[in-house]
Amino acid sequence: CWSRLKNRHRESPQFAIIAYGKLGGRELGYGSDLDIVFVFDDDHENAPEVYAAFVRKLINWLTVKTAEGDLFEIDTALRPNGNSGLLVTSFTAYANYQQRRGSNTAWTWEHQAMTRARFVLGSEDLLAPGSLPAAAQVPQDADLTGTGRDLRRRFDAVREAVITAPRDPVALRDEIVTMRERVRGAHPVPSGEFDVKHSPGGMVDAEFAMQYLVLSQSADHPGLRDNLGNIALLQRAEATGLLPDGVGAAAAAAYRKLRQVQHRARLNEMPTRVPPETLTPEREAIHALWWAVFGQ
Repeated sequence: CWSRLKNRHRESPQFAIIAYGKLGGRELGYGSDLDIVFVFDDDHENAPEVYAAFVRKLINWLTVKTAEGDLFEIDTALRPNGNSGLLVTSFTAYANYQQRRGSNTAWTWEHQAMTRARFVLGSEDLLAPGSLPAAAQVPQDADLTGTGRDLRRRFDAVREAVITAPRDPVALRDEIVTMRERVRGAHPVPSGEFDVKHSPGGMVDAEFAMQYLVLSQSADHPGLRDNLGNIALLQRAEATGLLPDGVGAAAAAAYRKLRQVQHRARLNEMPTRVPPETLTPEREAIHALWWAVFGQ
C-alpha cells in the first residue's frame, strides 16, 4: 500500500497499529471485528494527509469482499474522539489525549478500553533487519518524537501510565457501573432469554469488573498491568487478594464457558441467547464477581 502512494514523502512509513477489544486482549473469536487505532510518528508537513490516504487504502484492503464474505470487519471508533475524530492521528497527540494532557482528553470508558490495548505493528517491524541502529546505540534519554523509532516501547509506557494513574475508586466505580447500564440498555434482551455477552451475569459484566480492578488496583499490584486476557487476570486478581477465595477462579471458568457457547453459536450461525437455566452456574459465578467488585 505505502509504495503505491503517489504523495508519499519517504521510503518507509513511520506508523503503528494499536489493537483494542478482543484483538487487543488476545481473545479474538469467530466473527469478531478488529478494533484498531492508527497512529503516525512523522514530523513532515504533509504527514497527516499522507497517512490518512495510507490508512484508507489499508482499510479497503483489510475489508475486501471475498467469495466467503468480508475478509475482516474493522472498527476504528476507539480512536481519539471516536467517529468524529481523525482516522489517523500523531502518536504525540494520541499520548496526550490518553494521558489527559490538554483540553481534549480521553473519557473513563476509553481508559477502560486501554486496559486491553496492545501494540501490534510498528514501522520498525516493516524494515529489513539491520537497517536501523541497534537499540543499544540509541541513548535512553533521546527525544524520539517524529522519528518513528521505538514506538512499541513508547506505547507500552503510555498504556502503563494510563492504567496506573491515581483515581478516586468510588468515582471510578460509579462511572463504570453507569457505563455498564448504558451498554445494557443499548442491547435489550427479551424476558426469559440469556444473552451470553450482554445479559446480567454475562461476559460484559466480567469484563467491566476486570477493567475496574485494573484501573483502580494496578498501581499497587503490578501483576494486573500485563495484558493477558480476562481469564488470566481474574485468576491473578484472586491470587493477589483482590477477590475472595474462589470468586476469581469461578468467574474465569464461567467466562471461558460463555466464550465457548458464543463460539459454537457463531460457527453454526445461531443466536447467542439461550434459556437462562442452561448456564445457571456460570451466571451465578459472574454475579458473585460483580458483587465482590462493585458491592451491588
